[in-house]
Amino acid sequence: MPIPLFNSIASWLLKKRYHQIELFLKYPLEVQAEVLQQLLEIAEDTEFGKKYDFESIPDYETFRDRVPIISYEELEPDIERTRKGEQNIFWPTSIKWFAKSSGTTNAKSKFIPVSSEALEDCHYKSGKDLLCLYLNNNENSQLFAGKSLRLGGSKELYEDNGSFFGDLSAILIDNMPLWAEFSSTPSSRVSLMSEWENKLKAIIHESTQENVTSLAGVPSWMLVLLNNVLEETGKSHLFEVWENLEVYFHGGVSFVPYKEQYQKLLPRKNFRYYEIYNASEGFFAIQDRNNADDLLLMLDYGIFYEFIPMDCYGTPLEKAIPLWEVKTKTNYAIVITTNAGLWRYRIGDTVRFTSTDPYRVKVTGRTKHHINVFGEELIIENAEEALKSICKKTGAEIKDYTAGPIFMSGRGKGAHEWIIEFRKPPEKIDYFTEFLDNALKSLNSDYEAKRYNNITLKMPKVHVARENLFYDWLKSKDKLGGQHKIPRLSNTRDYIEELLQMNK
Repeated sequence: MPIPLFNSIASWLLKKRYHQIELFLKYPLEVQAEVLQQLLEIAEDTEFGKKYDFESIPDYETFRDRVPIISYEELEPDIERTRKGEQNIFWPTSIKWFAKSSGTTNAKSKFIPVSSEALEDCHYKSGKDLLCLYLNNNENSQLFAGKSLRLGGSKELYEDNGSFFGDLSAILIDNMPLWAEFSSTPSSRVSLMSEWENKLKAIIHESTQENVTSLAGVPSWMLVLLNNVLEETGKSHLFEVWENLEVYFHGGVSFVPYKEQYQKLLPRKNFRYYEIYNASEGFFAIQDRNNADDLLLMLDYGIFYEFIPMDCYGTPLEKAIPLWEVKTKTNYAIVITTNAGLWRYRIGDTVRFTSTDPYRVKVTGRTKHHINVFGEELIIENAEEALKSICKKTGAEIKDYTAGPIFMSGRGKGAHEWIIEFRKPPEKIDYFTEFLDNALKSLNSDYEAKRYNNITLKMPKVHVARENLFYDWLKSKDKLGGQHKIPRLSNTRDYIEELLQMNK
């Protein structure tokens, strides 16, 4: 099929889906209530369904009162049974795929069940919706005149007792529909390579021969790839390599620390950036407007949402609420019930609603990735915004960072300790540290209160990381590439201590 014709047909098919999106925009609560009822009916004959008598649950309130909120650790024994071949435990159709979670740097891996329904009605549907929303906003797009350069965390898939596990991106690529494979680069063979550094070279070799019109991947690792592309080709910016490049679809980590670096690599004012919010457990939200900084919550992917206000999270007063009770400007932990058999499951992410008509969110961090040793409740969103403002003031560019607490000792006060790897360091680190402290005070009243007159917290301590410290740290843990992330904030000193040892 000629590429212009393929481009026209693909664009027309994707735009048709927009009418279905308009349905949940108009009736969001009805759509969510229907999703819950469908999930309960489908799974009523599973072990979970019989245990909690799904058949007799008439509404959300009964569901909330009867079915407990669970964590991965509580679900793990049943996941292990399924991995070994047992079925119909928490979902009726056969589950043979398990996404090995790469969203943690802990040694222990999570194996998230992926059903055929989750693949088709969530992950692949979301991929089409992302393109649909983009094309709806950019009618002159020539996206399908070329290919999408995808960068996933694609390790090889390993068979285990008749089931398969690997990074989610490997599962998606292995089951990818033909139209998606036709419009993507590199080839599946290269995408599924397990060794990051050799894979990087192979991606560059294949993709620089193609007419790439879009990029898709995690910002931190995509930046590594793109800088290597320029180094390999000797070009000064990416439009000299791919002149028809028009959009970057990104997700996985906050884009805030990376945006200015991308703008230097992609120096066109009309170049688009579109953010997504997905995880091994499902695909949740998509940027639905050009130049927006929030994401539309997608309500018809077979996922029912609940939210726990973070001011009561982990306390005896903890209570989940449905979508129709959320408010803007409140930080929530997400709880999901899905078409892969996750029932009232904590995914560990936090969001804040920017709008309830329609429901749009911003990802604010992780329930475990914050610092609250001293009651300061510092979240990733605070850290990202503070660093963004400081970089503007000082001209610095940040490559990676992490922060943790300095615990009180005797009569000594506590503090926060930061390790920051700069692409372009500030002239004076003392000024940078002072700016950081002031920015955090302006963004977080709890932090400001604890810093008042050094009553609880002293000035932050900032270490300048050597070049490639974080890269070497991830490499030492066999976590290079794809979806692996640096833990930005932690309530412990585990990450800080390991990195300080390697920074000598």
